Amino acid sequence: MTPVPSRDTAVHAAPTAPSVSVIVANYNGAAFVAEAINSARRQSLQNLEIIVVDDASTDNSIAIVTQLMQHDQRIRLLTSARNGGPAAARNKALADAKGDWIAILDNDDIMHPERLATLVAAATEDHADIVADDLLIFDDRHVDAPQTALTGRSARAPFWLDAETYVRTNVLFGRGPSLGYLKPVFRASLLRDADIHYDERLRVAEDFDFVFRLLQRGARFRIYPLLTYFYRKHGASISHRLTSDVIQSIKRVDQEARARSDNSNRGLLSALDARTRSIDTAFAFDQLVDALKRLDVIKACHIALTRPAALMLLRYPLMARLRTVRHGRPEEKARGRRQVCVLARQRVVGPTNGSSTYLLSLVAALADRGVDVHLLSPSPATLGRWPYLSLRLDMDVFRTVRVRGTVRLGRWLVAMDPRTYLQALLAVAEKILLRIGLLSRPVLKPAPYAVACALRREDQLYLAQHVPRIGDTLVADYCYLTEAFPYALRPDAKTAVVMHDLFSSRAGQFAALGASDSVLTLTEDEECALLAKADVIVAIQKDEAAFLHKRIPQSRIIVAPMATSPVPAPQPGRGDRLLFIGSAAAANVDGLRWFLQQCWPQVRAGRPDMILQVAGTVCDKIGAAPAGVRFLGVVDDLEPLYAEAGLVFSPLRAGSGLKIKLIEALGRGKAVVATTVTLQGVADILHDCVRVADDPEPFVAAILDLSADTPARAALAERGLVAVTAYFSPEACYGAFVAALT
Repeated sequence: MTPVPSRDTAVHAAPTAPSVSVIVANYNGAAFVAEAINSARRQSLQNLEIIVVDDASTDNSIAIVTQLMQHDQRIRLLTSARNGGPAAARNKALADAKGDWIAILDNDDIMHPERLATLVAAATEDHADIVADDLLIFDDRHVDAPQTALTGRSARAPFWLDAETYVRTNVLFGRGPSLGYLKPVFRASLLRDADIHYDERLRVAEDFDFVFRLLQRGARFRIYPLLTYFYRKHGASISHRLTSDVIQSIKRVDQEARARSDNSNRGLLSALDARTRSIDTAFAFDQLVDALKRLDVIKACHIALTRPAALMLLRYPLMARLRTVRHGRPEEKARGRRQVCVLARQRVVGPTNGSSTYLLSLVAALADRGVDVHLLSPSPATLGRWPYLSLRLDMDVFRTVRVRGTVRLGRWLVAMDPRTYLQALLAVAEKILLRIGLLSRPVLKPAPYAVACALRREDQLYLAQHVPRIGDTLVADYCYLTEAFPYALRPDAKTAVVMHDLFSSRAGQFAALGASDSVLTLTEDEECALLAKADVIVAIQKDEAAFLHKRIPQSRIIVAPMATSPVPAPQPGRGDRLLFIGSAAAANVDGLRWFLQQCWPQVRAGRPDMILQVAGTVCDKIGAAPAGVRFLGVVDDLEPLYAEAGLVFSPLRAGSGLKIKLIEALGRGKAVVATTVTLQGVADILHDCVRVADDPEPFVAAILDLSADTPARAALAERGLVAVTAYFSPEACYGAFVAALT
């Protein structure tokens, strides 16, 4: 790759409001042209026109485009009286284009929604005339694993491209990336000033020739290794039909290009000669294949002996046939059942925390309606510091469970990266050293908050490989994973996002307490933009749904609170037993610390025999247990704890979403003492079912009063059971959710 050219040679003023002309050359593209056009319509860069040039199609392409034009005035249709090929069609569009930038989109490909905005911004920042991204190359039948055009070093960082390097990377059947397949975005003024058009003699490689001539005129071409152009491979793809006539046309045009080249540029001439030799080899290969098809053994042997390089090219069709045999046909849908793919990065192994419990409850509601639900995690970050996931029986609600970077062994998903095991050993060693006092505080960095990790290139390819077969409907677990939707390569798929929490509301709450949240901070605009990428937004409580109705009124928002199956009667339990259950989330840690420091001494003073039992991973974040407090850690079966406890309390002072442990406790027939924050979104329903207090003294008073009064605990629990039965049954909570996704 070449160094950055001097900016003195071509400096352009950044347009204040860039516009883009998307050019779609179409010939008999009825099968895919709507997907291509719709991918342009959905661009976040809205200032664009979509010029479709129909090249005398004989199918119903024109009817499809005309129908789309009724829904979007940015689409324009130009027609040709005779079929002239993609170069002629693009020239017709170029003559009519009005945009500041020109983007080429094949009629069977798809663009990522952020593609044009990203590339135009990058081109403006870097003063480039031509920009291109990487290709995510996918098999339309989803048999072969997806590939990319860029590999190795070229896939790691942006780079500039000159004419010589461009030619060297476009040798037919070469080993490296073929950059001629990229779909550039051009500065429109460059094309006008250079007065260069597509060579209409070419029906294949017209893109290469067009870009090469622009580079010879000094155009600045920068490539960004972003997977934002989705290149479809299928049997009708023009670029894969290298017949003898096509090859000879390419050779003639290349020879003219060599004749125009500067004889002093030996490197460029050498690259052009190498490309010519590859064209000759491709021509010989086409003749060899033709001879083999006609069973002309003598001619086939002659070609193989005189052009052994052509013989070696037989490996490509042979490898393709072997891949088809190995992978077989795409999986059939089980008995025509709808396939729902849940995309998640939280550590879901069973109902081990509130968010996992909620997700599994939603999935169970879908499965009960005869839907096949699959769980897919595109990132090894899901594992955290541990090299395995042990799946509980509750996970059988999923038809398949996949996590990138793991292999499944029975009920275990085991990491394949040896570094994961080293990280686990270090984490265990740190925990031991902390426990015996040789370390005063943790030294290892905490594992990244997997839920909010950015999608990496490997994650995107993993999604493209596995989701298309199982994704009639896509469900993002948390707003962050709506970024994964385009890589499912299913533009027709219905999409939904399970919010869990309104993250943008949390930072201010924690800041007011002098604390920090354990999750990535999002602004309201950022969160709403992520949520709006889904067709359906699933809010866990109505206050957050009301907020979204105001911020993104165009979105479909469904309220699906956490459901529970209540016990038949109240369980007043023992007055001397207090219970708190929670994960290591920041809201739980802050609330429990507040209770232990501000309330627990007074509770013990008022009732010295009181025992507080704490279950869940929150125990790992508190430190030493005060007198009368038992840290139980993760408990597989919570029912005995609920049955014994006289009171369950929730001292949350910050957070969002629905406090799932509140609904669970009420469903277990327990009396509950909680803060106002705990009742967020359900206060109007549960205000008579819970003792509410926000300050230490009333919080302690409520606990002491109820602990001494068994009938009062039973009466409070009875009201809770009535409310839970009425408002939090699976039917009441999930009916709208299931209807929207099936």
